[in-house]
Amino acid sequence: MRLLVTGGAGFIGSHLSRRLVEQGHSVRVVDNLSTGFRHNLDAISADVEFVEGDLRDADAMLDVCRGMDAVFHLAAMGSVPRSIKDPRTTYEINVTGTLNVLEGVRHNDVGTIVYASSSSIYGDSHAEFKDETQPFNPISPYGASKASAELNVLAFGRAYGFNALALRYFNVFGPQQNPEGTYAAVIPVFITHALRGEPWTINGDGRHSRDFTYVANVVDANLKALAKAPSVDPVAMNVACGGSISLLELSDAVREYADAAGVEPVHGPERAGDIVRSRAAIDLAAATLDYEVVVDWREGLRETVAWYRDGSA
Repeated sequence: MRLLVTGGAGFIGSHLSRRLVEQGHSVRVVDNLSTGFRHNLDAISADVEFVEGDLRDADAMLDVCRGMDAVFHLAAMGSVPRSIKDPRTTYEINVTGTLNVLEGVRHNDVGTIVYASSSSIYGDSHAEFKDETQPFNPISPYGASKASAELNVLAFGRAYGFNALALRYFNVFGPQQNPEGTYAAVIPVFITHALRGEPWTINGDGRHSRDFTYVANVVDANLKALAKAPSVDPVAMNVACGGSISLLELSDAVREYADAAGVEPVHGPERAGDIVRSRAAIDLAAATLDYEVVVDWREGLRETVAWYRDGSA
């Protein structure tokens, strides 16, 4: 198949692109390289068509969708703190940018779009598990932007007759995740500090919990979504491991796997927009896509620590 991956030079997108190439697909990647890196695609550079382009450029999105059988739409401005600081750019990229991709899908008769949605749309639900029957209740501009974009993806699928699935990711981590910068995700930051023997900062008291999801599970869900999309009405579903890991528990595991027993983390203030508890119900994805957890969070964390330790970062 001829497949487009938006954000394909980013962390998750590059993992997905490699798997698609391994399966023999013709892969085109579009990325503006604001958070992605060309070197993430070095292993498959001869086998992918790379286009440097921005979601906000409607003409560019129309062009890159031309000739495609399916689109995996992963590109986004993906940080809660960044969205609080700059909500306008977050909306321009995540909402208007997604509209531009959808217009590219519509006008080029692309058969399928698989959209990377987010657990942030649920907000700080007090239910033990977040399931797809719960209403949207985002508490950050990022969460609101992902909710809006998801609704548009599913609505366009219904209105224009193409296959549309939205996968709500929960705290994805793994090799190639960037540990640098103001808005870096927690796991690569913890790991790189631990390997250097430096304390890392836990925002808040450490009891905030997340459904940390190793990237291989997300890639597998996307592949299954591509296969199942023609037989599934437009729908959104959670993609996670179904667990609840506190930042304290995560910190202890990082310290163990990084052999950093003598390093103690420090605590900082809670971040604005942070959700306190997040745990996914994954029954719908299991029933719809035959999704299952292929790598649990502890094994994924071991593999991720080993990747950073080996100097691959």
